[in-house]
Amino acid sequence: MRAVAEYKGFLLLLSGLVALAWLTLWLGGHSPYGRYLAHHEMPLADVENGPMLLIIMLGWLLMIIAMMLPTSVPLLAVFRRMTRQRADRTPLILLVTTGYLNIWALFGVVALLGDGLLHEAVEQSVWLEANAWLTGTGILVMAGLYQFTPLKFYCLEKCRSPLHFIVTHWQGRRDHVQAFRLGLRHGLFCVGCCWSLMLLMFAVGVGNLGWMLVLGATMALEKNLPWGRWFSTLVGALLVCWGGMEAMLAVL
Repeated sequence: MRAVAEYKGFLLLLSGLVALAWLTLWLGGHSPYGRYLAHHEMPLADVENGPMLLIIMLGWLLMIIAMMLPTSVPLLAVFRRMTRQRADRTPLILLVTTGYLNIWALFGVVALLGDGLLHEAVEQSVWLEANAWLTGTGILVMAGLYQFTPLKFYCLEKCRSPLHFIVTHWQGRRDHVQAFRLGLRHGLFCVGCCWSLMLLMFAVGVGNLGWMLVLGATMALEKNLPWGRWFSTLVGALLVCWGGMEAMLAVL
């Protein structure tokens, strides 16, 4: 009974952290600083504007906690169970989580810089500016096609097998270093699985809580449900069709 109570407490703690991230994003969106998380007003190319970039990165970190941390609950739960007899179990879990979030934060930096460069290219090209619809449509089609690639399936299977993943990458030696590396490796495979879906935020609107919920639920379903791989394929087909319809409407 004690083990069950501790496990429920662990889930409640994670749920509370995720709920707090969602609440903070909602409050931030209704604050004077909320506009800086809107995609069309992000000062991404202005690398000298430190405070604004800090706000953007804090917003991205909250998005990661809200959207991606729930998808990794099975791995964290298995790791917690495997280390339940250790006095340093809590620091080890925190190190795994920190490593995981660091990888997604790094992805966020790369994505934001890439988005800034893309906006700069569009501003310097009359043709691209006149056909700005190509950007959003291209992201939709790319994200859909990626769902069918071997790399997607490989990374997805790594994410869908938390016990095997931990046994492979956790030997219990140099405990704290290995725990952090376990989080980093898990983050890398998670990015490999979900990066294209996260880029959809730039197509549908960064900071849009509705789409964040949809995308977060999509990634959680494909990573954690028995029929997740089939669902991943279905999502890919829907995205390609959506992108194709957007292109047809823009051309007509």
